[in-house]
Amino acid sequence: MTTPAQAAVLVSLAADALSLGAHWIYDTAEIDRRFGRVEGLLAPPPDSFHAGKVQGECTHYGDQALVLLESVTASKGFDLADFARRWQALFTADYRGYVDKATSATLENLQRGLGPEQCGSTSADLGGAARIAPLVWWYREDREELLEAVRLQTAMTHNNPAVLAGAAFIARTAWSVLAGAAPQAAMEEALEEGVADIDLDIRLRTALESAGKDTRTVIGRFGQMCGIASALPGAVHLISTYADDPKTALIENVMAGGDSAARGMVAGLVLGARHGVDAVPAAWLTGMKSYDRLRELLAV
Repeated sequence: MTTPAQAAVLVSLAADALSLGAHWIYDTAEIDRRFGRVEGLLAPPPDSFHAGKVQGECTHYGDQALVLLESVTASKGFDLADFARRWQALFTADYRGYVDKATSATLENLQRGLGPEQCGSTSADLGGAARIAPLVWWYREDREELLEAVRLQTAMTHNNPAVLAGAAFIARTAWSVLAGAAPQAAMEEALEEGVADIDLDIRLRTALESAGKDTRTVIGRFGQMCGIASALPGAVHLISTYADDPKTALIENVMAGGDSAARGMVAGLVLGARHGVDAVPAAWLTGMKSYDRLRELLAV
């Protein structure tokens, strides 16, 4: 039997794998034309940023989440030095995926001799906060340890105040959902506790109010970009609008274009924690190249 915390990891990474084929295509008409409605795992096209990948693999976000999971299980908890070592090794061993600016800057800082506490880029992208599902799983019974681990791992690559504030919001939401709260209530509670970035706070509140509106329109207005001020409100809209329908949430996420991978990982984390693995197609899970490894690490 898969627990809600295990499901949070599996569905988060499945959302990333589902996004791979159409990731970073911003023209939604082009997505319609090239892929139709994306309801299954797809290989990225030759002109994709992920052209080195194949169907069932994750983007660079999901790859980093898997490294985080491997680190947590090996270290019996979050160990920043161990995670930094494994993370650096991922990108220096003939990595076939995309290396974004946050990753490049962090790698350069590590190579300059900066430690994992100081090497983080200033990137405002959601990616660093989107990969926290393994920490939510491990620290499912210790909220304060979870929040500290989330802060450290996020800052290692994205040492940006807005990203750190967003990561804490995601962690609080997911923890509350695992504790039994409905996603909408969990997000409202996390907002009331405070988001340490006023612009992001306002945008997240606006995203909660967008529940039920057309997803492409809402995400288009927030912005399809990687930046947390656009991507995290998009994820909040997905969670609010499809709180009882994870499958549709993750499909509509892909169809909305742009950085669907990071948005999807956040939505998958929260909705997976709420509904479990049976709420998404089994083929999304078993079709992941990392599925057996994930099950082994999670001891499913």
